[in-house]
Amino acid sequence: MPFKLLARAVAAFSAMVFAGSAVASERLVLVGGGDKPVVAMQRFAEWAGGPKARLLMILWATGYPTESYDGLKSDFAKFGPASIEPAPIQPLTPETRAAFLKQLESATGVFFCGGDQVKVMDVLKDQPLLDALRAKYKTGAVFGGTSAGTAIMSKIMITGEGDFAVLDGTKVETREGLGLLEGTIVDQHFLKRQRQNRLFGLVLMHPAELGVGVNEDAALLVTDGRHGEAVDGNVMIVDGKGGKDELKVTVLRPGEKFDLVRRRRE
Repeated sequence: MPFKLLARAVAAFSAMVFAGSAVASERLVLVGGGDKPVVAMQRFAEWAGGPKARLLMILWATGYPTESYDGLKSDFAKFGPASIEPAPIQPLTPETRAAFLKQLESATGVFFCGGDQVKVMDVLKDQPLLDALRAKYKTGAVFGGTSAGTAIMSKIMITGEGDFAVLDGTKVETREGLGLLEGTIVDQHFLKRQRQNRLFGLVLMHPAELGVGVNEDAALLVTDGRHGEAVDGNVMIVDGKGGKDELKVTVLRPGEKFDLVRRRRE
């Protein structure tokens, strides 16, 4: 099937699945790495449709796709979704690329494993694939990830390379990410691995972007691209709009909420 027709089919299917739903049309589950909070994983499965959920696990970030898939399948199976499938591993061939697009068409939840976020975006140099994933999110499928799978969710994606001993955003390597959480720069394993310098430096360099640091064993649940709720651990929000070389830091503890657009607690 030509890509344009397939993209229309993806949008039409998703619109039918989520038409009339009372829940938010855009939903993200961002896990900071480490242990995945049960509450966050349960919310992902519920948002994806509960017993009707069709979950697609994308394993492009890892060199151990079988082990990663087995772990994610175990995490989600307890919530009774209709199906849990692994996406084809990278590098994609024409055949596996077509198979992936078919899986994406019917998925109601898409989850990215941990590993190396650069590997994910290397696959998504294929612009039609990138466009298909973004379109799927916009039409109602819940997206989520852990560790590297969280790092890809902002447009400015931290690769993990650079000099993090200094407070200088120019020393932090970035590239374009999946870009589902607009107006943010997302980091993960945040407090556990002392990654404040790199996020602070980037926010000072890009004050229009809000820094979002999700700690290990924690998650941030986001609806409508703006309403965030911390789960099972701390999330740090870094705001650089106050003025030159000024940062406002807000720590969200479990259950606390934050409006990422209005830049204030809810």
